[in-house]
This record gives sequence, structure tokens and C-alpha cells, in this order.
Amino acid sequence: MFLIKNLSRISPTSSSIVTRFRNSGSFTLASRFCTAQETQIQSPAKFSNDVDQSQYSGLAPTREGEKPRVVVLGSGWAGCRLMKGIDTNLYDVVCVSPRNHMVFTPLLASTCVGTLEFRSVAEPISRIQPAISREPGSYFFLANCSRLDAEAHEVHCETLTDGLNTLKPWKFKIAYDKLVVASGAEASTFGIHGVMENAIFLREVHHAQEIRRKLLLNLMLSDTPGISKEEKKRLLHCVVVGGGPTGVEFSGELSDFIMKDVRQRYSHVKDDIHVTLIEARDILSSFDDRLRRYAIKQLNKSGVRFVRGIVKDVQSQKLILDDGTEVPYGLLVWSTGVGPSHFVRSLGLPKDPTGRIGIDEWMRVPSVQDVFAIGDCSGYLETTGKPTLPALAQVAEREGKYLANLLNEIGKANGGRANSAKEIELGAPFVYKHLGSMATIGRYKALVDLRESKDAKGISMTGFVSWFIWRSAYLTRVVSWRNRFYVAINWFTTFVFGRDISRI
Repeated sequence: MFLIKNLSRISPTSSSIVTRFRNSGSFTLASRFCTAQETQIQSPAKFSNDVDQSQYSGLAPTREGEKPRVVVLGSGWAGCRLMKGIDTNLYDVVCVSPRNHMVFTPLLASTCVGTLEFRSVAEPISRIQPAISREPGSYFFLANCSRLDAEAHEVHCETLTDGLNTLKPWKFKIAYDKLVVASGAEASTFGIHGVMENAIFLREVHHAQEIRRKLLLNLMLSDTPGISKEEKKRLLHCVVVGGGPTGVEFSGELSDFIMKDVRQRYSHVKDDIHVTLIEARDILSSFDDRLRRYAIKQLNKSGVRFVRGIVKDVQSQKLILDDGTEVPYGLLVWSTGVGPSHFVRSLGLPKDPTGRIGIDEWMRVPSVQDVFAIGDCSGYLETTGKPTLPALAQVAEREGKYLANLLNEIGKANGGRANSAKEIELGAPFVYKHLGSMATIGRYKALVDLRESKDAKGISMTGFVSWFIWRSAYLTRVVSWRNRFYVAINWFTTFVFGRDISRI
């Protein structure tokens, strides 16, 4: 972003500036940024206001003597694991994402109620792959990808200005040698009216911040004079739609918060606040019946009410189920799974049966050269005969690790440049082996299922030991020692002093 902004100081018609770059030994860096039709540099800021949008700036194709360029779209589990494993002696790495960090999603629900602080689950990309902030040909761009031109080996992007009225977003292009689409998925709303306007999802740090602020606001408003009893009950009713691991874990964290902190610090409203979990089928469908029954029993003990039903309409203060039941709410959290994003749907690439980008066993998009897709945005084509893998962090992480190793082998075989890997033997295809599932349900209880499937033989357990295993496992999976320290300290201070209820 800094480089792009500073390019606005360079005049497109001034050859003397380019000469100064050459004389100073910096011409290679400057020449990477050029317009699509010219070899000179054009101001992105000027383009966004009064320049034809077909002639915007960007990163030009790599030249002889330069390392091949891998462009990664996204900074989720798959993209970050790939960037961590890519050999930066072989490739320059360019990441394009609307966020400059990776979110450790298994612990995101804990931040909503103050068990953990937000920075504990956010890992900066520059720490995951230091070359992005050190190497002259590697960059991170805070932007969204809007279009893929596979024939020209280019992606079209638009900067993310975060709603600043004083700064208009501008467009730019990036030429790639290898492209990895790891843009993830978006929350599924199933076309239900009012979900986008009234519900809060739980996929990003800003979602957790919004949930925390609204929860604490409702607690404080419900304790002020002049509020009716009905409005007080509505404000203090927290509804979670979706009985998957995310919805169940958030319900468990919320019930813990109510039992341990609300009853001490908001004693005037402690009897009015409650949680309802709505699911159309069975909660935690990936677990077996014994573990599901245990989870329902423990959640009921914690005060979580389980309702089986399908949401038909969502309004600003209530939702309506398929049987006509009206459920008032003060906080609505939507966690019903994920589906293909608008960007993925807009790509003219083959799709799998669920609408995700179709790939083969080596993570390649077969219809185009040098394009790969990993994570929640991709799925096996029907021609492979393989089922679509679940949208889980462990799947995305291992796909990223596999593709990083594959690209490294391609680079060592001199196939890193565009259109140069057609004859290279790719080796063994990707094989996914499920390592098990875990979910915390509050009150120092959790479910741990280490079987490959819920019908297979293996270890499955519940209770306090499972909770200890859950915490230990995720503490070791946190990306950096810095964040492991943050998480451990947060858990300790929460245990000793309680959760932080400051509304900041």
C-alpha cells in the first residue's frame, strides 16, 4: 500500500524520473509497477478520479533474472499455511487480502465474551511470512480481487480504504507466474430475508467485536430506569442460529459468561438473561449420538435452551420460525455454515457440485494454466470421483501445506515461471485424512472425537479431561509463540479475575 501511494508522486510523462531510478540502481523495483498498455508508471490516485480505468497501474510480469511470482488471494488458514511453507529463495510472494492478518477461528468465540482479547487470535501476515515485509519483490496489498484474466496471467484488484470518505479506492493489476486462490467462503444465509441486515456472523475479528459491544450495551441498557419488562427481556435474549461447532461453542462461552460474570456484576438482570440455540436438525451433526446427547445435556444445565426449527424471516427485533413462532431477540448470531463467495461465483472457472472452484487431485484448476485453488473456496471436480471435503480449518491448513511443497518442487524443477510447468511430474496427489473433531460446551466441559469418522473405531471422550485436551491442543496450534503467550495469560487472568466487561 505504501509503495502504491508513493507512486502517485511520479509523473507518467517524466522519463527523467525513470532515468534516476536506473542510475540509482532501483530501476528493477520501479519497473515492476507499470500500466497495462505502457511501460511507464501511472498514479493510482489520479486514476481513481479522472483516468480511464482500463489503463491502471500494477505489477508487471516478471523478467529474466527475477524470481517467479506467486500471487495468493486470501489470508485464511489455507493461504497463510501456503505462504509459511513457500520457499522464498525460489519465489516472490504477493498476498492480496482485505485483512492483514490471519484469524485463529477456533478461539474466536472466546473473544466475544472477554475470555480472550482480540489480538490473541489475530496473527499478522508479516510474521507468518517475513519475506513479505523484507524482500524487494514480495508484497502485501490491502485490497480485494475483482477479476481474473487467466489468459494474460493477471488479476485485477481494488484497494480497500475501509470507508474513508477522503480516500477513493483505486484499481491495479498484478501479473502472476503462479496464482493461488485461497479467498475462503462467506456465511450462508439461504436467501432468508433480513439475515444480512439484522444478524451478526462469527467469522472475523470485527464480528466478535460487534457481538461483544452489543452484548454489553444490552446488559447496560436493560438496567436503566424507564425500560419496560418486555423490552428488558428482549434485550437480554441472545439467539444463536446454527448448531455446528461454532454455534455450540459460542453458546457455551456465552452461558459461562452469564453464570460466572453477569450474575456477579449485573445482579439486577441475572434472572432475565438467557440463550436460545436454534437448529433445523441435530446439533453437532459431525459427532456421534452419544457425544451429541452429552452436549445437549450440558448446555441445558448451563441455561441454553435448544429449539428445533427453520428460520423463515428475520426482522429487526424478532425472527419467525417455519411453524409461525416468533422469537424476540436482543442479540442474533448467525452460524449456519458457509458457501461460495460472490467473487468465486463470478469467476469463469469450472465449479464443483456445491459451486466452489473445481480442482483436481493436485489442487490445480484444470481448465487454465498456473492457477490453483485451496481452502473453503475450492472443491473436487466430479471427474475426480472424490467427495467435496468439509470446510474445516484442518482441511484448509493441510491443503496449504501440500501446495507449498508442490510449488517448491515445481520451482526446483525450473517450472516456476508462467506456462513452464506443463511437462513437470507433480508427484503424489493430495490425500486428506481426518484427524478428529473437538468442541467446547462451557463449564470446563468439551467433546473430543479422534476418529476418522463418527462410525469408525477410535477414541472419543467428554468432560473435564476433554476440555483440557481441547485447550492444550489449540494452544499448541496457535501460530506464533507471541500469541501462545497472549492466550495463556488471558486464560490465566480470566480464571483468577473474571472476564473483562469493559465496553470499548
